[in-house]
Amino acid sequence: MAGWVRVAKLDECPPGELKGVTANGVAIVLANLDGTVCALRDRCSHDDYPLSDGELDGGDVVCLYHGARFDACSGARKALPAIRPVDSFPVEIRDDEIYVDVG
Repeated sequence: MAGWVRVAKLDECPPGELKGVTANGVAIVLANLDGTVCALRDRCSHDDYPLSDGELDGGDVVCLYHGARFDACSGARKALPAIRPVDSFPVEIRDDEIYVDVG
């Protein structure tokens, strides 16, 4: 199912923080990089754990469980043990609400 889905209010994902949400049944982690919100699939490509349990370090999402790192906006793999990227999704902010296109 394509289309934009409202997933959170902007103040629910403050700068420097991660927030796990769901859009049309897809688990997503939001990352707020000083006001720029990015969205990735909320599953580490290394061992299928939720990235939302981890932390935001600069522009990287760091998996809590094994330390894999991913670019918070593109999903590109940045450090082992992950060898594959994670999916990223387009984000729009409308009237202080976060929308993600999971289509």
